[in-house]
Amino acid sequence: MTLACATKAEERVARKLGAPTALVGIGARRALPEGPVVSFGLAGGLHDGIECGEVLDATRVVDTDGLVLWEGGPLGVSGARTATILAVEAIVDDPDERRTLHERTGADAIDMESGQLARTGRLAGCLRAVSDTPNRPLGPLSEVLDANGKLRPAGIARALAAPRRTGRALVDVRHALAALQQVVTRPEEVIA
Repeated sequence: MTLACATKAEERVARKLGAPTALVGIGARRALPEGPVVSFGLAGGLHDGIECGEVLDATRVVDTDGLVLWEGGPLGVSGARTATILAVEAIVDDPDERRTLHERTGADAIDMESGQLARTGRLAGCLRAVSDTPNRPLGPLSEVLDANGKLRPAGIARALAAPRRTGRALVDVRHALAALQQVVTRPEEVIA
């Protein structure tokens, strides 16, 4: 089983599990590995009942109409909350739009990779840590990377122009990556 990650930061954490990893890029736009995959990395929370740093062990992936793209058992990671992931094509950072998507689809969190992986028919599970929520959005940080995971100069300029919001969002992202790191201490739960 390969742990499919959007960013290098997520892949660094995944490698520590001892399982094969693949850097599939934001939106899983890069070449995908053969065989079964686990969508591994960060996600944005869609409702107020979810907190930054929570680890989600998905049992469903749905699209924006609520259509189920994948359904399966959880990976069984201790301390992880079972959840539904909403597959999207672009970052959604507006708090009201997030809450509306939750109400419409029932999803708990959002990401740009799980849907693409589900459409291949090889998705074996999703393990995601919440990096942002409606109450703690990414703000200017949402514009720092392009679709290929490369830094965008204009996005960096906007992030630097709002140091408090950007700093808070970076702290939340680090907190979520640390939560995934805790999963790494129990790799047998993820790669069993």
